[in-house]
Amino acid sequence: MKKFIVQIAGCNLLLSLLMVQHSSGNTSSTIQAIMNANTKLEKLVGGLKFTEGPVWHPRGFLLFSDIPADTIYKLTTNGKVSVFRRPAGHPNGNTFDTQGRLITAEHNRRLVRTEKNGEIKVLAQRYQGKLLNSPNDVVVKSDGSIYFTDPPYGISKEKEELGFYGIYRWQPNGTLNLLDRQMLRPNGIAFSPDDKKLYVSDSEQGYIRIFDVKLDGTLTNSRVFADLKEPKDKGVPDGLKIDIQGNIYCSGPEGVWIFSPTGQLLGKIIVPETVTNLAWGDNDYKTLYITAGQSVYRIRLKVRGQQPGRILDNRVSLNPKK
Repeated sequence: MKKFIVQIAGCNLLLSLLMVQHSSGNTSSTIQAIMNANTKLEKLVGGLKFTEGPVWHPRGFLLFSDIPADTIYKLTTNGKVSVFRRPAGHPNGNTFDTQGRLITAEHNRRLVRTEKNGEIKVLAQRYQGKLLNSPNDVVVKSDGSIYFTDPPYGISKEKEELGFYGIYRWQPNGTLNLLDRQMLRPNGIAFSPDDKKLYVSDSEQGYIRIFDVKLDGTLTNSRVFADLKEPKDKGVPDGLKIDIQGNIYCSGPEGVWIFSPTGQLLGKIIVPETVTNLAWGDNDYKTLYITAGQSVYRIRLKVRGQQPGRILDNRVSLNPKK
């Protein structure tokens, strides 16, 4: 184990980088290709209620959710925070679609899209006539279809109608398909760079599960990709993102866990609050923004992350209607 010290808020913070050897013993995957030893973790804002759902806006700022505050905030690179939308359906995960429109998973039991004129369009609210549980996180495939998870975190047991917690696919023609209902608490969700694999974290089981994506968009060959259980530490697999090399970054005990595409643990970014979600940002998408507890952090990396929606333009409304 190699250890590096980074500065945050005037204090020393341990950044633990685990060097993991391939089983063959003659090659190794290391963290040096991802970050420098003197990389700094920076706290941008604190004192909020419960931060989630960060996503980089193509006009050069971060959007993120505060679920109990019923707000989507805008955070500029100089640290200024303002309200982007309130009320906001008790928002959780956010992303952009292939046309640059904001997609939000709401704890108000809806998946919604912000149109170019600022109107809010409900994409999904019911499955087979029953209300969804609490849409949590969301990702857009390159064909424009939207995949999202639906655990029960935003509602009480008495309000559940479905009786299971699923992974869904919303197609541009309006069709909603249930893809999987076997995970206990499906949460974070992300595609591999080629769209052939789908990663989904299970916060109850403490692992990331991987699926093969078939040509018709359905899922097959479900298996465990990585185990993140550490009972002594706070934090569970929650939000996850992937860089253009296929490395997986997932919230977990102590902070952000970084895995190679083959499932090797490359290292951890230690964060002083419980991490909820992640987003790639800045003009080159080499900065990892982290929502954790009541705060938002960022850390500069050497590898580029995947852009949300894959095809972004700059016509996204800055004045969404309530």
